Amino acid sequence: MAFTSTSFPAELVKEVFTGAQGHSAIAKLAGSTPVAFSGTDIMTFSLTGEVNLVGEGEAKGSHTNENKVVHMVPVKIEYGARVSDEFVRASEEKQLEYIRAFNEGFEGKIARGLDIMAMHGTNPKTGVASALIGTNSFDTNTDVTGVTYTSADPEANVTGAIAAIGDYDANGIAMSKVFAGALAGLKVNGVAQYPELSWGANPGAVRGVAADVNSTVSAVATKKAYVGDFANAFKWGYAEKVNFEVIEYGDPDNTGSDLKGHNQVYLRAEAWIGWAILDGTAFARIED
Repeated sequence: MAFTSTSFPAELVKEVFTGAQGHSAIAKLAGSTPVAFSGTDIMTFSLTGEVNLVGEGEAKGSHTNENKVVHMVPVKIEYGARVSDEFVRASEEKQLEYIRAFNEGFEGKIARGLDIMAMHGTNPKTGVASALIGTNSFDTNTDVTGVTYTSADPEANVTGAIAAIGDYDANGIAMSKVFAGALAGLKVNGVAQYPELSWGANPGAVRGVAADVNSTVSAVATKKAYVGDFANAFKWGYAEKVNFEVIEYGDPDNTGSDLKGHNQVYLRAEAWIGWAILDGTAFARIED
């Protein structure tokens, strides 16, 4: 038997998170960084004022700044599936086919999970606010500005969100399908202002700003879009290990159904991902 309780081979770990980046708005808009199991410290500086021009022999000036350390701690996520117990008797090649198929599904779940947790602060499975996340989400961070959604003028909402983040750059926008549809329908003198969003398209950029249209934005129904400095004020990453278990006995998913009694085994994968909002004032959410 090739696979029991082990870790994913390195090539599968890479496939998991490469695929996850393809489906996650957060991963598309923000840069990733390696995360240690014990967490990773990210130093941030908030420098006010400008550099001082100093002539020969002149005294140097004082400067006002603030620095802090943001500790990015990974959280564990898990997903499992019941399959026929033929899996344990299959050849290594056949087992690898099972794992790759499971892997494809798992990468999509990781992507959705990252978005839902970082945007909304909820457990993706239950939809309930999680104490493990606390204020480390766009919805629960009180420094993130809320902008009221106006379906008749979504462009004004984006303009308001950009104004709200002040000196930060608006280099990314994550949009719900509703918000993208409102922009696609916006016309001036009968001319569509955002034709690149027509027919549910996801162009990757709108007006030169990196963009992603994703159903994860509206996982909490009142949220329509998130605008901000994803390139500089948000970090995410994963620990380079994915645990994989083949469980042959019991009821590991707590469904009340015994595996042996139904000729099944349970495949479970666990991964560790972390993220950090370095400054909530760099973001605004558009919401009902």
